Amino acid sequence: MSPHHTPKSALPPLLGRGPKGVFRRTLPHEQPTGARMVRTLGLTQLTMIGIGAIIGAGIFSLAAAVARDVAGPAVLISFLVAGAASLCAAFAYAEFAGMVPKAGSSYTYCAAVLGEIVGWIVGWDLLLEYTAIVAVVAIGMSGYLGFLLEAVGIHLPAWALGAPGTGSGHRIDLLAVAICLGVAWLLTRGTRTSARVETVLTIVKIAIVLLVIVVGFTKVDSGNLQPFAPFGLGGAFTGAATVFFAVFGYDALSTAAEESLEARRKLPKAMMLSLAVSMVLYVLVCVVLTGMQHYSEINPKSGISSAFQSVGLNGLANVIAVGAVIGIVTVTFSFMMGASRLWYALSRDGLMPAWFGAIHPKRKVPHRATWLIGGVSAVLAGVLPINAVAELTNIGVLLAFVVVSASVLLLRYKKPHLKRGFRCPGMPVVPVLGIIFSVWLMSFLQWETWVRLGCWLVVGLVIYAAYGYRHTRQVMPGGSVDLDTLDELSESDEAEPTPVP
Repeated sequence: MSPHHTPKSALPPLLGRGPKGVFRRTLPHEQPTGARMVRTLGLTQLTMIGIGAIIGAGIFSLAAAVARDVAGPAVLISFLVAGAASLCAAFAYAEFAGMVPKAGSSYTYCAAVLGEIVGWIVGWDLLLEYTAIVAVVAIGMSGYLGFLLEAVGIHLPAWALGAPGTGSGHRIDLLAVAICLGVAWLLTRGTRTSARVETVLTIVKIAIVLLVIVVGFTKVDSGNLQPFAPFGLGGAFTGAATVFFAVFGYDALSTAAEESLEARRKLPKAMMLSLAVSMVLYVLVCVVLTGMQHYSEINPKSGISSAFQSVGLNGLANVIAVGAVIGIVTVTFSFMMGASRLWYALSRDGLMPAWFGAIHPKRKVPHRATWLIGGVSAVLAGVLPINAVAELTNIGVLLAFVVVSASVLLLRYKKPHLKRGFRCPGMPVVPVLGIIFSVWLMSFLQWETWVRLGCWLVVGLVIYAAYGYRHTRQVMPGGSVDLDTLDELSESDEAEPTPVP
């Protein structure tokens, strides 16, 4: 064979990387000025969005439910295991965010490295997971809102107190529905306005969590921590799989890349800062929660407030309930923002109709996607119990973590020279650990959760075959991009905007 002869690929065109191949690598085109989002988010706001996404239902609701039903005081181990797995994946996300400052998070990353079909599967998967997470945290918030309303003598009718099957006479979680729709309204006001509200609420939330820790430690009874693992270590690990969604807010944060100032440099920093602060607070609150009240007596809906009430601190219990409401609003904000930006990216690239990703001409946000996600999450929050929705979110996010960790590992060795605003340490050990941790945690989830994920992915493949495959080739014609073009992304993506007087 001549040294200049290149053998033809044995793969058919549909399975290749050419213009017709489903594995062609894609990067989003530059959008016209009127169709772009506006870069307004600095490091502080990005970090607050990350903390806002991480600290919320995990501390205020899910920790209590897991401690009572699955792990006991070993819920502390649940959060540590979930945090360790999340950190490995966070390093991978941070490296990608430092290379591809574009909306879409793991969808965009995977499409650039592993091909269009892999990117679509991950994006379609996360669209459901983000929306379901909004529903989970809204359900958690409704428990604390109910606690506050009862404290002032307001009692909602039984039919409005929860999803069917969660209590006598329950038909719909009316407060959770209202929360989802209210956050959608806030997000459609514009990125600058909503991010300012998010920053203020996150600061208030952190202050209340610190109050819980400082006062709570004075009321800890070491006897309540015995037995430490009443359900065994298996219970703690099952708890880790359940609470995992509470420690990966940086994923939603990475979808805001096109609204970030100096995204390559600041997004990775914000991811690391938000995860570090949140994990310290999670661990301390777990000790307080299970130390103040025996795990078997913890209220799964308003755990921390009920724990303070059990030791005679009724006034603080009400303050904490207010903090829980504020805290969970910020989580709902971050993930609904992430879901709408992901939908925008999928529509921009032709995988879904452009109508969904339209940018509001004045407020520069994907308003249609935001309202649709608000509506769907309101339905989920109104009619499904929290545990079922939490497991559904976790399996999809863990799947995305596996793919992103594998992608960053592959890209580091195939294209080591690419410009990176952050480099994942400990290669190749850290990404491999991220993959192993994620698969391991997935193994603890119920088989019904796997079936639901499988059904959703089948629906996604049908949509891709019927619509996305053809339309993405009209929006982004041509074959695979050269990954070296990552270095050629417009410098305007990094530039500070001209100050507005």
